Parts: sequence; structure tokens; C-alpha cells
Amino acid sequence: MSMKKYLLMPLVFAICGIFCAKAQTKPVRFAFMTDLHWSASLTSSQAALHACVNDINSRNDIDFVVVGGDLTDFGSDSEIADVKAVLDRLRPKVYVVAGNHDAKWSESGCNTFEKVFGYSHFEFEEGGWRFLGCNSGPDMRMAPALLPRESMLWLEGLEEGRKSIFFNHYPQDSSVLNYFDVTRQLKKKDVRFEIGGHWHVNTVLDYGGIPAVLGRSTQSTATAVPGYNVFTLLNDNISVSEVRIYSDACSVELSPWYEHELAHVDDRTVYDEHGLPDDYPWMRYDVNDSYPQVHSVWSFQEDANIAGGFAHKGSVAYYVTTEGAVKAVSLKDGSELWQYMLPGKAYSTPAVSGRFLVVGCAGGGVYALDSRKGTLLWKKDTEKSVLGSPVIYKNKVYIGGSDGCFRALNLKDGSSIWTFTDVEGFVECRPFVDDAQVVFGSWAGRMYSLDPDDGHLQWTWKCEKSSRMYSPAACWPVKAAGRIFFANPDRFVYALDASTGREIARFEGARESVGISEDGKTIYSKSMFHHTLAIDAASLALKWNEENGTGYEISPTAIAEIAGMLLIPTDKGNLIAMSAQDGSILWAHKISIALVNPLTVWEDNASVLILSSTMDGRVELMSLVKTF
Repeated sequence: MSMKKYLLMPLVFAICGIFCAKAQTKPVRFAFMTDLHWSASLTSSQAALHACVNDINSRNDIDFVVVGGDLTDFGSDSEIADVKAVLDRLRPKVYVVAGNHDAKWSESGCNTFEKVFGYSHFEFEEGGWRFLGCNSGPDMRMAPALLPRESMLWLEGLEEGRKSIFFNHYPQDSSVLNYFDVTRQLKKKDVRFEIGGHWHVNTVLDYGGIPAVLGRSTQSTATAVPGYNVFTLLNDNISVSEVRIYSDACSVELSPWYEHELAHVDDRTVYDEHGLPDDYPWMRYDVNDSYPQVHSVWSFQEDANIAGGFAHKGSVAYYVTTEGAVKAVSLKDGSELWQYMLPGKAYSTPAVSGRFLVVGCAGGGVYALDSRKGTLLWKKDTEKSVLGSPVIYKNKVYIGGSDGCFRALNLKDGSSIWTFTDVEGFVECRPFVDDAQVVFGSWAGRMYSLDPDDGHLQWTWKCEKSSRMYSPAACWPVKAAGRIFFANPDRFVYALDASTGREIARFEGARESVGISEDGKTIYSKSMFHHTLAIDAASLALKWNEENGTGYEISPTAIAEIAGMLLIPTDKGNLIAMSAQDGSILWAHKISIALVNPLTVWEDNASVLILSSTMDGRVELMSLVKTF
């Protein structure tokens, strides 16, 4: 006979069930597991999930199960498949939302998660309550969390006036860039309670009047055994109890650590003309009034996220959305010229040469479209996703994928020129290419240099830290003075000998973003803590290291230089311009509230033109007169 011990719920619920005029005859009880962090190399995470599943299956009082994100540690296809197989063993119905570990480091660009589980958000009803949940980013690009544009449109389209509970991996505070938009929509939909994870510990919070809790991780630690939480809804009262699992035969449900009566929450927040609340903690749109020299030529809002930059030819710009749309727009007014739908999400920054527009697809494959018409010219099939961005060089397309391969393709027909098949991890960056080498990083802590003619390996560099999180994979490497420069998540800028891969120097204070001056003599990088540094590529002397006004900043987007200005894209929708000569701040402009993608910049007579997009789907062309 089992030794399991489940403590009785508080007497108040029994009394409420007898005397309340609208009493439920049966409470709704559901289990909440979060932050599983399943990993092939972390057997303790596997054991903890198995223990939780077995424990839930031994009970007869659980109506359904919700999993609150970070199901995997690295978002790999194998990890997702393994977790799904274990969750399929649960007797109650299961609903899941993805977390940042499932999205940021996804070798499939989040395609596999959606295919395996079948959705990116859910809505169902139980016991008179509506339950809502959706995934959260950041999708592939390092940044604070962001509910995707697609999820926001889903929230906006939900029926109002139905009392609801909302699930998301993140706390809906300033951890999420569009937290205020989320909370505003939830209040409209009569969400009365929110449940999340991410912090790994049981926590009580409040989001503008909406009560909320975060749940503990299922994992065991030095001070905690595996476990999960059980939520009980009776009428409009909710309580939360932690279940701790000591062995296969012994688990304990503790007395409730949280109890609350759930009521409708009115939105009393005051928003400014741009929709920002008073508590918005970062740069606001009024900064644009302070720098009128930056003029918005046109802008528009996409219905999906954008996670890549532009290709640019003549009067046309090209980009992709995370829904897999490849689009061409007029630089004159931003009007759409054509659209082509890929069979999956896309994060690639396209490349264009003549009539060929080339892009990678997270659904698999490299695509070449007619840049004038948007029709398919050729497709190169791949076994897995292609998250990398292509470089077209001397009629060859150079691009990396998630199938362990880096390819050189014939621009004219997509035929294979060579394939390097020994890439560890997956590739998401745009490579550096010249006559001497092709250089790129991967999510296995490695930087590779290949021969551009035949693809043979010239050298590899590996980060000293063993964790995959410290891989030089997101940064677009550059080359100057016979050296390869890149910024790594271990917060160093590295200078490697371009011929041998030998480390020559490293500079502290950077993370995943570098840029190179127009004359090719200076390397730029930005730190996580409001500084930009300039390095002389030849002497490796630090030219300057100045505050840039960004605050805490983790965007991997490359720095651009034009007309003596450094353009610093940030993870909160701000663009900072600094003097390339001394690092002084020239101006700032707010585009949106989300990460700024790679910029396209050029000079037109007396003006500088800056084409930008942001993760939440904002596209803007800016112009400023050259007065510096």
C-alpha cells in the first residue's frame, strides 16, 4: 500500500461549497509542472520529471496538467521528443507553453516544438473557468522576453467577459518587453489570475492588480527534492499546494502556501500617447522629440515577429517574418511589392545578387527567389532547419544549418559545390567570407574557418568554458588586419589570427555583438552594461570605451558605422548613435519596444538612410541630414 500522504485542503473550501449560492459541487484541481530543463547530459532532470509524472498518475483528483515552459535545456529536437514521450504517459490531459530555453536555443527555430505539441497557444474551459496559455520568446535572438506579435493578436481576438486564468513561462513584469500590452489585454479578457515559472521557486506576485504566482521547478537541488504544485479552484477561490517527492513510494502535499479570492480586475493604468504606462522603466518615445534631425520617412507594423535584417537592391528591400513570409517592399513608401510563403518559420537575413534573393528556412531548406517577382527559382533541401543567414560571394551562396553542415551552393541553380559535414551544434549567424576563408560560429562553443573553394577545414577555435551557452554562435564575425574578431557570451571580444585560429588577444566587456569601421581599421563592440568600446585592429590598442546610454543590454545585433557615426541597436527598440572618433553620443531614436534587428544603412546625396526592423514586427525607414 502506498505511503503517500496528501493533506486535506482548508476547511474554508468545504464550508464555501455548502453555503455559497453559486457553489461548485466539485473543485477543479490541476497540477502545474515548470522548468523541467530536460537534458540528455543532466540525468537528474530526467529522473525528476519521471518522478512527477508517476506521482500525478498515482492520484485520482487531478483534472488536467499544465507545463509552464523550459521543458528542455537547449531546445533541441531530441530533447523535445524525449519530453513529449514522457508527458504522453500522463493520464490527465496535458497543456504546455514554451519558455526561453525552448525558444532561444532551438535548433529548429521553434518549428519542432510547435509541430510536436501541435500549437503555440491554448484555450479551454473547466469548471466555469477559461484557461489560456501561450509561448514566450525571445525566439532565437538573445533579448528580454517578448510575447510574440502572433500571440498578442491571438489575445486581442479572444472573447471578453469570461473569467479566466492565464499561463506563461515568464512573470508578466518588466521581464517581458511588452508586459504592459499583455496585462492590458488580459484585463480586457477578465483574466483574474496568472501562473508562470522561470524563477524556479514558489513566488507570489502582482501585475497591475492581477494576482499571480510562479511555480517551483520540478528539478531537485542541493536543498530540494523533485516536485510540482497543485492548484485547487472552488467557486472564485484558489489555493496552491506544493507536492514534494521523496521516493517512488513517498510524496507529501503540503498545506497551501497561497490562497486568494479571485475577482475581476479593472484596468486603471494610465497610458501615454504611445501606449506606454507610467511605470515603463526604459527610454520612452519622447526621446525622438529631443533629436528632430532623425526623420521617419515611413513605418509600418507587421502581424508577425521579425528576427532578421534586410537585403537591399536599388529601390527595394527584402526581409522575412517568423511566420515564414518573405517580403519585398518599396523604399519609397514601404508598400509591399510581393510576398512568398516559406513552409516554416524564418529567422534568416536574406542576401540578394542580381535576380537572386536567397534565404534560409527554419522549416528546412535554402530558397532562391526571383528578386523582381517573388517566384521560386530553386530550392536546396536540407535534413533540418536552416537558421543561418547567407552570404553571396563570387556567385556562390555560403550558409550554415542545423544538420551539422555548412554549404557552398551555386547561385544559379542551387547545386552543391561543397558541403562541410562536421559542424558541431547548429549555425544561426551570417558567416564572414573572403577569398581566403569562410568563418562562422556554432552552438557547440566553436568557431570554424573553411576554405571557400573546396570547404576543407582550416582551423577551429573552442571556448574555454564547457557550457554550450558560451558559444560564439550569434555574433557575425568580422575580419581586419589579418585577424578574426567576434564577441562571445563569456563577455570577451576575441582576436584570432585569421590564418591559424590562434588567439592573439581578448578584451573584457562584450557580449555577442561587434562591428567594423567603414575603413576596416577599427573594431567596435558593446558590453552588457551601457558601454561601447573601439579597438584598433592592427595594434589591438583600446581607442576608447564610453558609456552609450543603453543600460543593461544583451542584443546580439551587429554595430554599423556610416558617415562617422556608430549605430548601436539595442534589445529594447532604441537606436543610439555615437561618434566613431571619440564615442560621444550624437542622438537617440526609439523605433519600438523590442530588439532592433540588423540594420541596412546607406548614403543618398546629403542624407543618411537607416532601414530598421524590430522583433515585434515594426519596420521603419529613417533619414537624417549629414551635418557632422
